[in-house]
Amino acid sequence: MRLSVLDHGHRRRAKLFLAFTSAMSRVESPDIVKMLLYRPGFLTRPLLELTADAMRGPSYWTAGEREYLAMCTARLHQCPFCIDTHAELTRIAGQGEIDPDDPASVRPQLRAVRQFLDLAGRTPDRMNATEIPAGVADLPDHALQEALHVNLVWNIVNRLANAFGFTLREGQLYSGTRALHRFGYRFPSFLLADGPATDHGYVVADLRHAVLDTPATTDPVLRAAAAAGDPLPAPWQPYATAVRDASYRITDTDVDRLTAAGCSEDQIFEVTVAAAVGAALHSFDAGRNALAHKTTG
Repeated sequence: MRLSVLDHGHRRRAKLFLAFTSAMSRVESPDIVKMLLYRPGFLTRPLLELTADAMRGPSYWTAGEREYLAMCTARLHQCPFCIDTHAELTRIAGQGEIDPDDPASVRPQLRAVRQFLDLAGRTPDRMNATEIPAGVADLPDHALQEALHVNLVWNIVNRLANAFGFTLREGQLYSGTRALHRFGYRFPSFLLADGPATDHGYVVADLRHAVLDTPATTDPVLRAAAAAGDPLPAPWQPYATAVRDASYRITDTDVDRLTAAGCSEDQIFEVTVAAAVGAALHSFDAGRNALAHKTTG
């Protein structure tokens, strides 16, 4: 990964867990697990709560269909790590109901909601002026909200995977996807204990607060600006814009430029997370507003 703290900066309990699971599986822990176990109070707790419910909680969509939507989101962000992971999870969770390589294998409702999510991801500022794709208006409101939650999770994770340079190493695709499916995207709670938990009555609000408002290495004003796409002081602007709009273009050179300018790895981590979460929430809010217009229109 591009930040050494995500490889080696974990607390003792996380280091022991990573060493134990790697020894048991004989496969190095995936980059996504290492990132999630680094400073879990900043991002991970609300993100995993949202993820577990969105991907394996009760839903209009089957587990395989939700994995398919995750794979489609990864394709939108050109994230090879997540494309391969969720294609495999589509096969595992779907038990043959969907061919991840054949769009014609999905039911019409899933095709319709995928088009809706693509619009929210590509052109969130035009969602209110864009006609909702055919078939979406016929779906139950709760089904659309559930799909938006799936999309929110992976709009965040895809950007982080690209920015931090996640790669799949030998054996990780097989072991990692099966572990995710078996445990339903849940981690042992002792690994996530990191400061007081917040409860705003809605896990998305908890996510906003954890990333944008809690005390951290960077000032909340800087994180809020990165999340909103507002002007940032040097040297952050080009990097935060890339995280939000084209994370697949980020290279080692972009991160090296920040460290050369005196930015610490923790600062880079926080601004990256803020920009990714902010961009994902922008699409999520645009989708919800479009659905409200659908309901009242």
